[in-house]
Amino acid sequence: MSIDVQQPKAYDLVGDVIQLAGVAGGAFEANFNYRVHEGHDEVVGYFTAGDGTGGHGQFQVAADVTGAAFTLDRLFVEVYHTSPKDGEELDKVIVPVVLGSKIVPGYHSYVEHVVAAGETLWAIATRYYGSGNLYHRLVAANPNTVTDPDVINVGDVIRVPQGT
Repeated sequence: MSIDVQQPKAYDLVGDVIQLAGVAGGAFEANFNYRVHEGHDEVVGYFTAGDGTGGHGQFQVAADVTGAAFTLDRLFVEVYHTSPKDGEELDKVIVPVVLGSKIVPGYHSYVEHVVAAGETLWAIATRYYGSGNLYHRLVAANPNTVTDPDVINVGDVIRVPQGT
């Protein structure tokens, strides 16, 4: 059996309802499990995928993490199937994501800001949040783009989380 998680992608900025989608199967119909966690709490669920003849089928499921007591903004989405023989988790796919509600209260979406010459994260945070002191939100929301808060480059696309 195999699992191809197409959504979310690594380090996507996600909301409290995480959309999981992809292709899985290799059996008549198989049960697959998902787990969303960050080390302190987890949300689990399952879905069925396959085409009824041993092929692969698409899956789409919403993992509602609203009630989880997550303390970190970095989560891990795991999708796997369980061996009927011994309960071992097989073919596990792990996708790290960033939980927007841990960055900005009331997170609902993000806008993209293209870095211009002379800009800093402080200036970008001031523009969008009214305070440069909130630049850490931009750092947390952009782990692949902002690896050093003192270094951003012209043309970088910075995700700016939006909340209520």
